[in-house]
Amino acid sequence: MKTQKIFTAIAIACFILTGCKTEKKEVKTENVSLAISGMTCEIGCAKTIQSKLSKKEGVLDAKVIFNDSIANIEYDANTTSKKDLIAFVDGIAGGELYKASEASHKKAHTCTEDCKEKCEMTADKKECKEDCTMACCADKKA
Repeated sequence: MKTQKIFTAIAIACFILTGCKTEKKEVKTENVSLAISGMTCEIGCAKTIQSKLSKKEGVLDAKVIFNDSIANIEYDANTTSKKDLIAFVDGIAGGELYKASEASHKKAHTCTEDCKEKCEMTADKKECKEDCTMACCADKKA
């Protein structure tokens, strides 16, 4: 009788373990660049928006570039959408400070370490030198 209870308990445990498998949802990754107006500082505004976006359900990665007023967001299209992300940014800080819209398809300017070094960029000076011929500075010149 005792062995029958043990076998029954093992059988129930096996059914529970095999029956509780979670299905993996396929992630449909998409990217969007949002132009954000109303940011006045890098730490209080840009970092706050980036932090809140990173915590939003469906957002896989978020980078807010203060100097360009752009948020580059990688997200799961099964969970959220461009429209939801724009509304989310618009609603940060009570909805009165920031206004987001889909940016043009031009890639935001990001400098490599090599470029920063050759253009003598520092924390205070983030602009490319006038005579810089690096490809990364080409889109920063008029």
